Amino acid sequence: MDMEIYVARQPIFNRNQEVFAYELLYRSGVNKFYSTLNGDQASFEVITNSFLLIGLETLTRGKKAFINFTKNLLENDVATLLPNEAIVIEILQDIEPDEKTLNACRKLKELGYYLALDDFSYNEKLLPLIDLVDIIKVDFLKTEKKEREAVIRKVGKHKKRFLAEKVETRDEFNQALEMGYSYFQGYFFSKPLILSGRDIPGFKIIYLKILQEINRQDLDYDRLEDYIKMDVSLSYKLLKFINSLSFGFRNEIRSIKQALVLLGQKELSKWLSLIALRGIGDNKPDELIITAICRARFCELIAPRIGLKDRSSDLFLMGMFSLIDAFLDRPLPDILAELPISDDIKLALLGGKSRFRDVYELILAYESGDWEQLAFKTALLEVAEIDVRECYLSALEMSNQIFFRNTPQSKYYTNSFKNHDLIIR
Repeated sequence: MDMEIYVARQPIFNRNQEVFAYELLYRSGVNKFYSTLNGDQASFEVITNSFLLIGLETLTRGKKAFINFTKNLLENDVATLLPNEAIVIEILQDIEPDEKTLNACRKLKELGYYLALDDFSYNEKLLPLIDLVDIIKVDFLKTEKKEREAVIRKVGKHKKRFLAEKVETRDEFNQALEMGYSYFQGYFFSKPLILSGRDIPGFKIIYLKILQEINRQDLDYDRLEDYIKMDVSLSYKLLKFINSLSFGFRNEIRSIKQALVLLGQKELSKWLSLIALRGIGDNKPDELIITAICRARFCELIAPRIGLKDRSSDLFLMGMFSLIDAFLDRPLPDILAELPISDDIKLALLGGKSRFRDVYELILAYESGDWEQLAFKTALLEVAEIDVRECYLSALEMSNQIFFRNTPQSKYYTNSFKNHDLIIR
């Protein structure tokens, strides 16, 4: 029986909210029902599919990949098959630190690998293992505030870095910062900090006006051109962006108006939304923008496979606008009220039940590794599992190409730890 392999990723941020690494998540799907393999096989599938089939550059863009390792995989030296500059070996919480396991970890450290201890709860029997690892992960959903602080006090003398995982809110992120955590995993970056009556900076108002204009049925090209010309940088980016992509134009586009007319309203709405979002997200984490682009492309690609080919542009915009509240730090209903986008998009983003909402929840499930929800949504939308996987990976590749166009492939396996702040002084 054929079995579709799913690998999702979750970003890990540093204290500056820059992506430091990605954890790779695995589940297998058989006939719409998802099951977790035994730990050995699940980890091995992540390794083979990430490195050999999908390509690590697509999943991590040269950042470190956190991969779970079981006791058997550790003791059988499976990690030594992988480049030490590409991975962080994540030791599962249920591994007993016996002498055989400790020897395996010592060998990996001698070979230059970095080790992380997952789902940590302080226990003196773990001290020999603590001495060997570089990063200790603490689950913020399972622990109380006192325990999160106590971990650092008890283990801090060992000069480790601490990673707060399942950090879901801005408040939790700020707490972890104050406690001394170095790395953060979760969706806190997409939770906007809403301030009552918050003003939008002047340069962002231009981008918001552009978003408003390109989604009107009676698009006024002259007015849109005037908005774009207010920002010289945006004008340059638009022309460079269009000239660099394969739109099939024989001659270079040399004016704003020419670019707008040649693209047509559907493509214009899609691609100018992307550029405007980059402008709005100027002071936001890069991952926020990448996630919005990836969602947009996924929703567009899945559309014809669920019978919504004629709504693919609307689905693209739904994905693109799904994080607009985090970009503007304003309530989502207020922003959507100002945008003349379709009611289907607004209803879906605000939680209303609809086919659009099912598509939105499908991509959310994939991003978070919620495989039960993913199985439910694929069945509901009557879409093949392999189609979902292909659309997600294609969307990842597109977001990489757009956002990291100037990144040479040769840099994918540089030692990203040296470029960040993991070196223990």
